[in-house]
Amino acid sequence: MALGEFELIRRYFAVPELAFAHADVVLGAGDDGAILSLPPGFQLVMSIDTLNESIHFPVNADPFLLAQRCLLVNLSDLAAMGAEPVAFTLAISLPSADASWLSDFSSGLARVAQAHYCPLIGGDTTRGPLSITIQVHGKVPAGNALLRSGASAGDAVYVTGELGDAAAALWWLLGDTRLDRSALDAQNIDALQQAFYQPDARITAGIALRGLASAALDMSDGLASDLQHILEASARPALGAVIEADALPLSGTFRRCIPLAEQVALALSGGDDYELCVTVPVAKEIAAIAALKGLGVRFTRIGYIDDGEGIRIQTSSGQQHPLSLKGYNHFSESRQV
Repeated sequence: MALGEFELIRRYFAVPELAFAHADVVLGAGDDGAILSLPPGFQLVMSIDTLNESIHFPVNADPFLLAQRCLLVNLSDLAAMGAEPVAFTLAISLPSADASWLSDFSSGLARVAQAHYCPLIGGDTTRGPLSITIQVHGKVPAGNALLRSGASAGDAVYVTGELGDAAAALWWLLGDTRLDRSALDAQNIDALQQAFYQPDARITAGIALRGLASAALDMSDGLASDLQHILEASARPALGAVIEADALPLSGTFRRCIPLAEQVALALSGGDDYELCVTVPVAKEIAAIAALKGLGVRFTRIGYIDDGEGIRIQTSSGQQHPLSLKGYNHFSESRQV
């Protein structure tokens, strides 16, 4: 017998593994709305993203992995604000109520929700093409949120983790002939799959960088586009940036399977990294490096902010060239996965 909407919710989403208690959640799922109550001195941070089948993830993607990706990419937005997760809501359109798919999807959500102490507190289910919308709610001490708008000339540009692995994973998923599949063993393939479906939500890094980073965001569309957002938000009246090509942090897997001639371009514009890009005043660099080292998070200085024009790439010889690459934009190009 086909599951009805309310039975579907009860069986797969209103479960203890997802709808668990949280100190800041007064009322979770079950009523027309949830109720949050933040401690004195905290502000609420919210972010929302929609992921559509064949646009943001492949058709027939593993539901257990897909669920993790959907929640992690949203939690990454909280990380970029220096916020601590509180709870999330879920709106999902499904072509059918497939019990096996729903069970795996629910389990994937629960894994991430429990790891980040971020329960599901409500949402909606409808019939239609597979589309998943998650809104995350977080908290940050009043006045301490990381913003995009604080960069100044002289600040260093840092990124967490490594760049390009998720873009390489997409080449692998799509069967792109530029990727050298023969160079990949099982461990490399697992690393690529993890980069795409299970990106690190750098929550602890974002919290550690409060008061140290002058500006921050998470890289979803590629460094080439996302750093430009910081420049535009911080411009007084105009800012530029220099990125040192040799400093870009690339994984061994990426270097093995991506042609050398493609590596810098893909690392800069491939997107889906969900690492943090931050600017740090020179006076706070040592403290920021120590804070991230204490967390075991790779933290790489890749360039600096100046009062030049746009983003320039600096080669190993010291020459600078305007960066013409752009990251992903939904309404200027079509990407099918």
